[in-house]
Formats: sequence, structure tokens, C-alpha cells
Amino acid sequence: MILIAGPYRSGTGDDPDLMAQNLERLEEAAWPVFRSGHLPMIGEWVALPVLSSAGAAGPLSPLAQEVMYPTAERLLQHCDAVLRLEGESTGADQDVKIAQERGLPVYHRVEDIPGFVAEELPG
Repeated sequence: MILIAGPYRSGTGDDPDLMAQNLERLEEAAWPVFRSGHLPMIGEWVALPVLSSAGAAGPLSPLAQEVMYPTAERLLQHCDAVLRLEGESTGADQDVKIAQERGLPVYHRVEDIPGFVAEELPG
């Protein structure tokens, strides 16, 4: 399982549309990770439903501080590596630090993930 880490809330000014765009960017890496034989994971895939089930309005809720970063930290207990996408992000930097402390590999390009398979274009 590879945690895909990168900007989600950082640099958005808390604009929900920009946060959604950042999540889409994180999710774009999911298929190449999966195609290469791994299970992609994004912390927001877990944290956002947890917030919702707690009755929080979303990632801007005061409860988010108790859920967002801790979710990634708990996920890293089960991950084999981190894919750190470009962009300023305190949370993603924290994920990298935790991974390094645990001796997990940190990749900065999907092409560097073991087993990477380039997608062949039709024609």
C-alpha cells in the first residue's frame, strides 16, 4: 500500500473548489500506482468520511485538526511507501518525515515506484 501525499488544503485559501482540485490531482496518481501492482491510499479518502460521520461540516471544521493529520499517521502504520507529489504541504511533509522515521521508501515520481508500468497509448 502506497500513501499518496501532496497538497490538499495548502495553498487554497480554504476554497472548497481548490481543495477539490487538489484531491483530484492526488487521485490522478492512484491509477498508475494501482497499475504498477500496488494499492494506492490517500488520507482524505479516510479522513473526510470520518469527519462526516462525526457530524463535522468538512475539512474546515475545528474537529479536522484532530482527524486529518492523525488519519495519515495511522495509515502510515500500514503503508509500505509514500509517493510525495509536488507542492507545498505541511501534512505531506509530515507524512514524509514519519515514513522516513519508519524506514519506508519515499518516491517523488510515479515512475520511480517499483513495478511501474507506463500506460501504452492506443494506436
